[in-house]
Amino acid sequence: MNPYLPYIYTWTALAVVVLVLAVYRISLGGHDDVVVHLAASDVVEPSATLQQRLRKINLLDRWGPALTILSVVYGLTLLGVYFYHVWFTGYQIPNQ
Repeated sequence: MNPYLPYIYTWTALAVVVLVLAVYRISLGGHDDVVVHLAASDVVEPSATLQQRLRKINLLDRWGPALTILSVVYGLTLLGVYFYHVWFTGYQIPNQ
């Protein structure tokens, strides 16, 4: 059995979480009205549902990049450890 399998499963789960968060962020932000409506007498407070959606978007904008960086660093570290292991086991003389 591969000793790196639990680490690969952990990295895969982390990458899936990042992808799910990205898709969810796109789905939340895809309904925004990008046109700014300005009028001197037309000051309107955002609705409660809009405020709630903006809070979710802000939360995703905070956690998304952090989890993406963590996933990339974890994956590159795992890859480096694997190549280090392969490099040095190639130099060992097999026992007879």
